Amino acid sequence: MNNKFDALKDDDSGDQDQNEDSQTQKENEKEKTDKEKIQNSTKRKVEQFWRFYSHLVRPGDLTGHSDFHLFKDGIKPMWEDEANKNGGKWIIRLRKGLASRCWENLILAMLGEQFMVGEEICGAVVSVRFQEDIISIWNKTASDQATTARIRDTLRRVLNLPPNTIMEYKTHTDSIKDNSSFRNTKITL
Repeated sequence: MNNKFDALKDDDSGDQDQNEDSQTQKENEKEKTDKEKIQNSTKRKVEQFWRFYSHLVRPGDLTGHSDFHLFKDGIKPMWEDEANKNGGKWIIRLRKGLASRCWENLILAMLGEQFMVGEEICGAVVSVRFQEDIISIWNKTASDQATTARIRDTLRRVLNLPPNTIMEYKTHTDSIKDNSSFRNTKITL
């Protein structure tokens, strides 16, 4: 140590470790605070949704031909919507009497992000028909087979479907083709 500054360099090494530890601790506290904010925000959203949902008629109580659509903000329940156009949907046909329970389980799983596919889920539809009810969940990317398989498996689990339940995946481009050919069919009486 030739001068007093050399002595200070040796003393600073411990301060630097303490500063790094302090910085890491601050980052961890900020991350924890951010997670708590997200959890509180999610909790508020679920509570707001539940307040609204509790006043709706359940699908099983509807008569005739009815559809309920639940889609993310900014996404229209249309094949042509930008978020949907490259996607598809899982379709499950249910016997009468199961739609209300399955619909509620599905939307709670969506709100709780149980599908674990990021922003891939666009929305869901329950269609009440005379002899059966139909539930479908729409996703953004039909070509991503791993994601569509994860959605299928999660859907089977959250709806508690028997292993032999038939589940159909249909791309929106196929739906558009099927629908346009139907519209162009000439019917003569």
